[in-house]
Amino acid sequence: MAENLVKANHNVFVYDVSESAREMLEEKGATNCSNVAVLAENADVILVSLPNSQIVESTMLTENGVFANAKKGTTIIDLSSVSPTSTKKLEAIANDKQLNYVDAPVSGGVAGAKNGTLTIMVGAKDEVMENILPILNILGKNIYHVGETGLGDTIKIVNNLLLGCNMVALAEAVVLGQKSGLSPETMYEIVKMSSGNSYVLNAKMEKFILPEQYEGGFAVNLQHKDLGLALELGKELDVSLPFTTLASQIFEAVKEMGMGNRDISYLVKHLQDLNN
Repeated sequence: MAENLVKANHNVFVYDVSESAREMLEEKGATNCSNVAVLAENADVILVSLPNSQIVESTMLTENGVFANAKKGTTIIDLSSVSPTSTKKLEAIANDKQLNYVDAPVSGGVAGAKNGTLTIMVGAKDEVMENILPILNILGKNIYHVGETGLGDTIKIVNNLLLGCNMVALAEAVVLGQKSGLSPETMYEIVKMSSGNSYVLNAKMEKFILPEQYEGGFAVNLQHKDLGLALELGKELDVSLPFTTLASQIFEAVKEMGMGNRDISYLVKHLQDLNN
């Protein structure tokens, strides 16, 4: 995403805990910042992409963080998939400091980020949305303004709840078919032309399941985190999510096996092993 902003001739300041990531972007034309404070002092719009709510809050709220060092009027766009409750808390603090705070989680993976074709789900005030749209259009192809701050995170949770539950269903279906004597290739050929077809089937069968390689892709750790966010939101809203609870437990089992960095399609291998 940062590289695409550089290519679009924006003056891009970058910080990451990985020094090699900063240096790589510096070689491509970005300004390498030694810490978050330096970045915040220089940027008019700050885009953040981090693993979870706790890390986002730490990056925003510490003495050397974004809020303490950003200029008044700066817009902060959080591209992470995090808790809507945390996002709303940060927005309130940002408003007190005369900063704009936006949640804009993305979907589309590494390929979408590289190609500038991400789907971006934005929670923001109308006037702020208008101002940041040119930047978002560099990063993504499908930009949705879903309402006020926090609702971007909410729709991402809904989307990833479906992704996780669909992956569990696909894994069970593949293993059941294999145990009955069907080949994965036959199942894929027929199901993709039938009512059981899905995004997960098409995204995971050819690239991961058929070649039996599970590196790269969307990590089990991240999917487990996203299902946890759905369960957390369900608890806050008193919404029962029994299927999501079960799916979360299955991902947790794979994570505890030390396979949390594998693609979510590793659930197939997990169920294959369980069922000999």
